[in-house]
Amino acid sequence: MKLRSLYVENQPQLMIIPMIDIIFFLLVFFMMSTLYMVEQHTIPVNLPQASAVRQDKPSSINITVLADGNIMFNQEEIPLPLLAKRVRLEIDKQPDNIFVLRGDQQVPYGQVITVLDELKQAGAHKVSVAVEKER
Repeated sequence: MKLRSLYVENQPQLMIIPMIDIIFFLLVFFMMSTLYMVEQHTIPVNLPQASAVRQDKPSSINITVLADGNIMFNQEEIPLPLLAKRVRLEIDKQPDNIFVLRGDQQVPYGQVITVLDELKQAGAHKVSVAVEKER
């Protein structure tokens, strides 16, 4: 009669394919969760709506015309005569800057065009106008 050995003949095997699946799942989870952590620092205004909307790139400079007519260069209030000088300084630093013009819905059309004209005279070639998507 043959007695069985107390030593286990079959060693446990390490299955690597389920571990790879779990690693890819975690990778996708962390990639998707970091996409929602990006915070945009802009001044809140009521933007007009449009059906064709294109999002601006992260390397953009926001120029906001508030409802009371004040002009904000990113987070800093700036008078209209100094806007062209400030834009030229930014273009000298980085010529590929994108300027995003954000005008409140209550601002007269002529004032937004005046700001746009200042941008063009200062040499800003990449200017976009921010709007909200129509619902």
